[in-house]
Amino acid sequence: ILIPDGSKVTKNDRILEISGYLSSILTAERTALNFLRKLSGVATETSKYVDEISHTNSRIVDTRKTTPGFRALEKYAVRMGGGHNHRLNLSDGILIKDNHVKILHLEGLNLTGVIQKAKSNAPHTIKVEVEVETVEQAVESVSAGADIILLDNMSTQDMEKAVKSCLGRAVTEASGGINLKTVRSVAETGVNLISVGAITHSAPNLDLSLDID
Repeated sequence: ILIPDGSKVTKNDRILEISGYLSSILTAERTALNFLRKLSGVATETSKYVDEISHTNSRIVDTRKTTPGFRALEKYAVRMGGGHNHRLNLSDGILIKDNHVKILHLEGLNLTGVIQKAKSNAPHTIKVEVEVETVEQAVESVSAGADIILLDNMSTQDMEKAVKSCLGRAVTEASGGINLKTVRSVAETGVNLISVGAITHSAPNLDLSLDID
């Protein structure tokens, strides 16, 4: 390996050298390149987002929107691009989404009741995150004891209000259609985390090739 993982590269850089039986190298060529191109693309896309918000204290985090069978590798690539990992799987933390609230509402629970039920059943090592769509829901969730507030598809104006209401009481995370054009303004609201599905599910592959000397 000539260039370590997470390093910047430019056109015509030689990133590694291999030796062996020519037939074996040619057989493995496309599979190896496909892995490298895909994962390097994820790291590169992540790096673009990280650079865009480098003047703030916000962090770029990934999601579970990954390629089947590639999750661990794609999450490693996110870290190499300067990002951070969200949950690897459902057991890593409790995330209460709108569908969960709607279902439990049929049992007579409001948002506060759902959060309190989750907190009472969760081990002390597991945090409870709640997806909200309004400032009012954010305030209610914090008051109910949520550890992390996910601000879903909010305007930056409402996001800033929600962040202020959660300051010192809960971690805030922004999510929902965030791209390279909008991530800077989202980070400038003061939100702690910005989850971006695009860094794994839509990252362009890096153009890599194998040359025989």
